[in-house]
Amino acid sequence: MGRLFKKSKGRGEIIMMPYSDKVMEHFRNPRNVGEISDANGVGEVGNPKCGDIMKIYLKVEDNIIKDVKFKTFGCGSAIASSSMATELIKGKTLEEAWELSNKAVADALDGLPPVKMHCSVLAEEAIHKAINDYRESIGLEPWEMKVHSDHIHDEVHG
Repeated sequence: MGRLFKKSKGRGEIIMMPYSDKVMEHFRNPRNVGEISDANGVGEVGNPKCGDIMKIYLKVEDNIIKDVKFKTFGCGSAIASSSMATELIKGKTLEEAWELSNKAVADALDGLPPVKMHCSVLAEEAIHKAINDYRESIGLEPWEMKVHSDHIHDEVHG
């Protein structure tokens, strides 16, 4: 079990949160980091409470995600969730990628602490926004996005 340290707000104390080895690996060595200059689908989401911002870039050809990259400003869980999510959708059809849930991202990371599950929700929603951006760019209607019952973040406008 890896550990990341988090400084508690206002009290100066340091709290250790247990993270799986997979979370630590994707945090330390994230996959698919960067931008795609000729991306044809881009999705950006953020959580104003914790400051995480996640941007997903897709290169779609013949309904297949040929390349995917991300840029995330945030905690270790947000970076690990972005990294794992991009690994899980690369080479998939848009329909398969749309079905990727935040739970599947968290499960692929061997779990996230409950207070960090919102990071996997951000990854799911950034992918959905990128897919809808692509669909709209080719004249198709966007697919309906799932609203999470614990909707603890808002879209980033920019």
